[in-house]
Amino acid sequence: MCTQTTELMTWYDKERPKDRNIRHPADGEAWKYFDSLFPNFANNARNVRLGPASDGFNYFRTMSVAHSTWPVILINYNLPPWMSMKPKYFMLPLLVPCLTFPGNDIDIYLQPLVDELQDLWEFGLEIYDAFRQESFNMQVALMWIVRDFPAYFMLSGWKTKGRFACPSCNYDTCSQYLKHSRMTCYMGHRKFLKMDHP
Repeated sequence: MCTQTTELMTWYDKERPKDRNIRHPADGEAWKYFDSLFPNFANNARNVRLGPASDGFNYFRTMSVAHSTWPVILINYNLPPWMSMKPKYFMLPLLVPCLTFPGNDIDIYLQPLVDELQDLWEFGLEIYDAFRQESFNMQVALMWIVRDFPAYFMLSGWKTKGRFACPSCNYDTCSQYLKHSRMTCYMGHRKFLKMDHP
């Protein structure tokens, strides 16, 4: 099992179809752009690309109980698409228990994970490849974060409420503060693709 899994970790380097369809993040522009920025990392297909995902849930199944849990899951994007989203290949490095919404306090829980990922990016780790039967220095890159909009506030630090709630538009967000209800509304804030967009 271990030898088969290590062989599949480099599938995208040789078996990926060369058409323009996106079947996996390896076919996307972000992956190719990352490879152009860090060619030494990209030259070794055994280097691991991870994507963390997080969202809170109430395991008592009721919104009246003020307790939530925030699992942080690492997804290995080196695996083929039919394997990378299977639960048995997810890594659960962190489980954040909260009596309330964690907000900025989630940084305290995430700090050890961030430190370890930085070490794996900068220095790597000596690993044994069971398929090739050799040791090599494996590096790890964090490609992107999977989360919903409320979790965007906690995991990236971008404020998702108020005048500049749209992360794409920033200062160009069309917002208006309603003084009687003390809320911000986005009445005219609709963004469309250009008419000639493919």
